[in-house]
Amino acid sequence: MLSKKTKYGLKALVYLANREDRQPVQIAEIAEQEQISQKFLESILLTLRKNGFLGSRKGKGGGYYLIKDPADIPMTAVMRVLEGPIAMVPCVSLNFYEACDDCPDEDKCSVHRLMLRVRDSALDVYRSHSLADIL
Repeated sequence: MLSKKTKYGLKALVYLANREDRQPVQIAEIAEQEQISQKFLESILLTLRKNGFLGSRKGKGGGYYLIKDPADIPMTAVMRVLEGPIAMVPCVSLNFYEACDDCPDEDKCSVHRLMLRVRDSALDVYRSHSLADIL
């Protein structure tokens, strides 16, 4: 299930991407328009800034803004930053691999084989979409 953090992060990115002027937007405005807790949104936007999606400016006229074109923001990157691993189990994760404690042989594990297919399907969707595609 998609976490609220990821859902709200996507909403905030879309809100900022829909701003043609690309000027900074205050957290309070995004929170009000998207009906998100301002404190929670602040944490999400900070994560997005630290990971190179957003810039910020302090003071009067300050706020957050996109620093990349929406077409240059792949959904794989957004999902990994906000949600974490795309794989549902660690033994099929590309970036966060860990062997499962209860599985003696991944090659014979039916759950492993199924989760590889699930991961690959999700990656196909995320890789073929950017922020621009969901605007």
